[in-house]
Amino acid sequence: MQYPNVSKEEVGQAQFPHNLFISGVFIFDLLMTPAVLAMKIGMIGLLIPLVCSGALIAWIYLRSRKTTTWFVDMHWKISFGRAKLLMLGYAISGTLIFLAWLISISMKDHNMGSIVWTALTRVGLMPTVILVLVTAVMEFGSYAQAGKRELPDKLVAKFPAPAV
Repeated sequence: MQYPNVSKEEVGQAQFPHNLFISGVFIFDLLMTPAVLAMKIGMIGLLIPLVCSGALIAWIYLRSRKTTTWFVDMHWKISFGRAKLLMLGYAISGTLIFLAWLISISMKDHNMGSIVWTALTRVGLMPTVILVLVTAVMEFGSYAQAGKRELPDKLVAKFPAPAV
């Protein structure tokens, strides 16, 4: 649904959460995570981008609870909804990596356990990588929607605009 009465300043404020989310995804998930893997810090090093991304998601959540103008608030809610999808990817990857660890420690041959650990952890990271890309594309679409002064109909139905 389009809202032509939204000011240019509100459009910029509505685009900000999408910019923030996309920037965080690219910095923490697409740049920092491969860098940690390349530096061979170990799997514990993957907590660095996870904590940074988690802090950003927490900030988006807290900001989405704040009330300013309705149009801007709705775009913060959209951004946090995408962040929940990303957190789902983190949870699935965490579970797969935990299972990979259990499988690798159960191997009788240490070298085979190391090979299995390396292979399965890379596979375990795939749900996060996929959801990073999906949420980035969705956020780019929402950024454009904010620029056109639009909101999804489902969101408007759930949180109707206040009477003017």
